[in-house]
Amino acid sequence: MDALAERPPRPSIEVLEALWRDAGLPPDALSDAVLPADAAVLPSSFDVTTAVQASLGAAALAAVQIGRARGGPAQHVRVEAEHAVLDSLAWFTVDGQAPNLWDPLSGLYRVADGWVRVHANFAHHRDGVLGLLGLPAGPQTPRSAVEAGLAGWHAQAFEDAAAAAGLVVAAARSFAAWDAHPQAAALRAEPLVAIERIGDAPPRPWTPWPSRREGGRPLDGLRVLELTRILAGPVAGRTLAAYGADVLLINAPRLPNIEAIADTSRGKCSAHIDLDTPGGPATMAALVRDAHVFLQGYRPGALAARGFAPHDLAALSPGIVAVSLSAYGAEGPWAGRRGFDSLVQTATGFNVAEAQAYGVDTPKALPLQILDYAAGYLLAFGTQAALLRQAQEGGSWHVQVSLAGVGHWLRGLGRVDALQAQRPPIEPYIETVDSGFGRLQVVRHAAHFSATPVRWRRPAMPPGSHPPRWP
Repeated sequence: MDALAERPPRPSIEVLEALWRDAGLPPDALSDAVLPADAAVLPSSFDVTTAVQASLGAAALAAVQIGRARGGPAQHVRVEAEHAVLDSLAWFTVDGQAPNLWDPLSGLYRVADGWVRVHANFAHHRDGVLGLLGLPAGPQTPRSAVEAGLAGWHAQAFEDAAAAAGLVVAAARSFAAWDAHPQAAALRAEPLVAIERIGDAPPRPWTPWPSRREGGRPLDGLRVLELTRILAGPVAGRTLAAYGADVLLINAPRLPNIEAIADTSRGKCSAHIDLDTPGGPATMAALVRDAHVFLQGYRPGALAARGFAPHDLAALSPGIVAVSLSAYGAEGPWAGRRGFDSLVQTATGFNVAEAQAYGVDTPKALPLQILDYAAGYLLAFGTQAALLRQAQEGGSWHVQVSLAGVGHWLRGLGRVDALQAQRPPIEPYIETVDSGFGRLQVVRHAAHFSATPVRWRRPAMPPGSHPPRWP
């Protein structure tokens, strides 16, 4: 076990309490959270159960506090561990069919001195890797050809070459190798959920609780502009929508999406804006002026180059909460590097450590995309924590979470003896709903409010189904 993992695991409620204190929120609210202790839900040597239960619990508890600040009912929130973990498996079907979420060329490959992981779910990433190996682009290239092409590479060299080409590849490292990396040192200096005041603005008063309207929820009337595509950001927006927010998901019509968008778009409006067209920036700016939250998951600097850096947002909408997701953190040599959950697990040591726990030589992934889902819940939590502070202190705020930072936190939760845990059946938690993608079977949201039941007001719809304006 590594040094960070020597401490014994902590109960989820204690982990939630630490998140709450670090966000500067009032401790008396913690009595409203109920996180029953439970055994590990999935097989792993890492405490993924606590990570999911505590991060989702923090997001739900923050929503309860916003509801109370608006004059809503006092209530408690309960998060069952089993439901929370199964809600974080990206499980869903469309018209009875489970989508294939992974490209055949994605995954681990042996190289001359170890292993690398390739992410090929987007065609341009797949074709970029194929080009780097001198192979023809397109889905017809067999995996065996990629295996042969990679056999002579060294892991670090291929990772560096891919990064220089703007591709997404990770060399498999041990925890010791990652801890010696300068990016790990930069991460250790960053909080898990960074909440920073970035400008002056008067407090934005809460709108009154919708007492005359049935089905009032804590975030009713909150406007969230979401520019995300891969799991963590969409999960954050979906969570805020479940608690009542009006979430407007913006996609560029030329960019691809993963099939999980059918699941993560529940509760949202979905519109197209292309910032590279003459009218795109003006349309976006008009939406920002009326937004309470701007949630984005693009590579650091990508939106800043188009005039939508956090300080630009604060100038357009004083009092706004800007929320940023990154792969490897805001500072350090990898701050601008692309990455997804599977790659960050590999690069930062998790896959090697999990393999060692199981006594196998091939790097082993964790049993769910824990970095994505915990990051999504922590983004939702940080967003609401900043809104609570804005209502008290005023100001414009910037919230930041990184996948690698979530990994550092997960290591700190300790290791568990759960290699033989059996995944429970998911069927008790499934509901069937209509959507613009087809008939969806999905897992119900795992946070339960005692007075204002969680629900999504809008069905999931494909990108571009709505106009780019607030509902």
